[in-house]
Amino acid sequence: MKNTKHTTFGVIGLGRFGTALAKSLAEAGKEVIVVDCNESKVRELRHYTEHAFVAEDLTKETLEDIGIQNCDTVIICIGEKIDTSILTTLNVVSLGIPQVIAKAISRDQGAVLEKIGAEVVYPERDMALRLGKRLVSNNFLDYISLDNEVEIQQIPVTSKMIGMTVQEFNIRQRYGLNIIAIERGHVTDIEVSPQYRFGNDDIIVVIGKVEKIKRFESDIED
Repeated sequence: MKNTKHTTFGVIGLGRFGTALAKSLAEAGKEVIVVDCNESKVRELRHYTEHAFVAEDLTKETLEDIGIQNCDTVIICIGEKIDTSILTTLNVVSLGIPQVIAKAISRDQGAVLEKIGAEVVYPERDMALRLGKRLVSNNFLDYISLDNEVEIQQIPVTSKMIGMTVQEFNIRQRYGLNIIAIERGHVTDIEVSPQYRFGNDDIIVVIGKVEKIKRFESDIED
């Protein structure tokens, strides 16, 4: 039964991403239901949650028997098997779960998953981009997660921003984000003027909700 005081998570697919995610949620004290077809992977997760199930198929009926419909958020971590990923996501969405998140390994797969009602994450791409930013910036501040929803993150300025002032780009009104610093070379300026004009090698440091940061990064992508 779903506890109204706590968010319950479902993790379907226990590859490296799904296993790490499930362990992280369980270690944070969250109630987690995990599902995979591999018995040894499920057995490993039973050290973290009592709700660990082996399922040969991921039909709507099987998911209902497991109790996935009682979750507040379900994450489908089956990126590599595209057909299984899409069908499972469709089944989970049809159960009326408030938040459905699906892992994708390509833009085409992500587009399909979004169309059927899921939020999409690209773990490998996001990790590569984040590492790239960290290597480029030579700064210890890659990102700081303040809680599950708010982050402080460095974002390199792209061609879509170069030449515009902070006021003209209006990141606060357009995205609900605040610029708390601008890095130029090895200099970090925390007194950001509205008239400052973005330059070629600038890195901005923003604070805001995770989904808004992702939308901003997507919009300014070259």
